[in-house]
Amino acid sequence: MIGRALGWSPAIVFITACLGIIPLAGLMGRSTEYLSDRVGTAVGGLLNATFGNACELIIAFAALRAGLIDVVKASITGSIIGNILLVLGGSMLAGGLKYEVQTFNRTAATTSATLLALAAISLTVPATFHLVSPNSGHQNEIWLALVIAIVQITVYCLSLVFSLKTHSQLYTSPAGVDGEAATGTTGWGVKKSCMILGVATILVAVLSEYLVLAVEEAAHMLGITQVFIGVVLVAIVGNAAEHSTAVLMAMKNKMDLSINIALGSGSQIALFVAPMIVFASFAIGKPINLCFSSLEILSIVVSVIILSFVAMDGECNWLEGVQLLAVYAILAAAFFFA
Repeated sequence: MIGRALGWSPAIVFITACLGIIPLAGLMGRSTEYLSDRVGTAVGGLLNATFGNACELIIAFAALRAGLIDVVKASITGSIIGNILLVLGGSMLAGGLKYEVQTFNRTAATTSATLLALAAISLTVPATFHLVSPNSGHQNEIWLALVIAIVQITVYCLSLVFSLKTHSQLYTSPAGVDGEAATGTTGWGVKKSCMILGVATILVAVLSEYLVLAVEEAAHMLGITQVFIGVVLVAIVGNAAEHSTAVLMAMKNKMDLSINIALGSGSQIALFVAPMIVFASFAIGKPINLCFSSLEILSIVVSVIILSFVAMDGECNWLEGVQLLAVYAILAAAFFFA
């Protein structure tokens, strides 16, 4: 390891890898958005499905190959609740401090909330199955995970058809929103975007290996659990670029775009990244189940419940942002002390 050759401790390697991944994740997200705008909705949807959360996927694959299953599951949990509570809450707070009331498309927000509710159900059923059928065997839990993953990926593909074709008007950016200006890709070309995406993906893969290799020792040295690292630290690192973009759009009173970023990313993690990890586990001969811990399930369910209250009226203010952030802080504290 480079860190060991330089005499760095695992904690320094872990922190350095995290800091290195943050800007690379931003570049990957921006180049993907630019390419999606240039190649049309069909191919653009495929690009977003493939690279939209590629950073989280790469980190999860690295942890999966290293056998850190708890970190894999925790990163999925953290990304879902992070997008619902931290990103959306921060956006509503930032926008609400500037504008008294902000409005958004209630139908689109409710649809995203429903997709996330499906995710909560998908992650709750395996744990419930484990409790009510303790004699069913680990193999049955693995096959159940595969069936659920197939259903999740099917629903995700259908949601792309909904958002990109049959009901695309619900997700169209409002007038005055410049996609390139929003993502900071003004002046980029297709060739430049492809090169940036390729190089950033390779570098994230390399840094992810160092991050995963240092997780166990870093957790011990920092006095925190691997689950807390997955739920909070890894999730924030992987979604940093989306976090900043969503907040900036809210401050420009573009709440529809902000909500699409936050909830769209959360849905993608739950319905695309999670099943892809299950498929990958079968491919490498280390199949995993979807039995999340009680605290992880509680966190996702609570997040979806409070989201439904926020999304139902099509309006938001700074206090609702504070409420979402408060729930996130409580859950993060629970994972820290667990």
